Amino acid sequence: MSLLEWFTLAGLCWLGAASPGPSLAVVVEQTLKGGRRQGVIAAVAHGVGVGSYALLAAVGLAIIIQQTPWLFDGLRWLGALFLLFLAYKAFTAPADFSEADGESEVSGRQGAVIGFLTAFLNPKLAIFFLAIFSQFVSVDSSIGQKLGMALLTFVIDALWYVMVTLLVSHPSIMSRLRAGAATVQKVFGVLLVLVAFRVIVS
Repeated sequence: MSLLEWFTLAGLCWLGAASPGPSLAVVVEQTLKGGRRQGVIAAVAHGVGVGSYALLAAVGLAIIIQQTPWLFDGLRWLGALFLLFLAYKAFTAPADFSEADGESEVSGRQGAVIGFLTAFLNPKLAIFFLAIFSQFVSVDSSIGQKLGMALLTFVIDALWYVMVTLLVSHPSIMSRLRAGAATVQKVFGVLLVLVAFRVIVS
């Protein structure tokens, strides 16, 4: 992968993490329930769950390339169509950084479990990473590249939600984050279209 491709992948991972959704609500909820430490634990655990999906997607695509190249080509095209669908949703769906409501206190261990399962039990992540990674993985991709892709995904996701955790304690900053949700979502949509376009022109 070229440096530009690594930056593109990093941008997709960050914008995917930053897009409003249930993961954000859960991390904010954990922070509000148990404080900054609780939120950080949930954020890192969520990153582990996301990174696990990313690794499975990268390794699985490598196996498909080796055994059934025609199926991989089909996945690339389906992945491009899925990215275009996600882009459409990003342009049309309302952006919402609403906080989840919660009353009970939770432990750090519970926060870790909740953060991890929020990511790992979301089947859309598997489809998302298959769609994204199919645009970057090739027959020449090394195990180091695949591990690097998974590690990059984990680091970006965990850092984003740790940052959200730190921002939650500052209402004025969090309000700006909510105000910019629509912009983040639309930038995500544009980048998805550009990545899908790579399949069309290649």
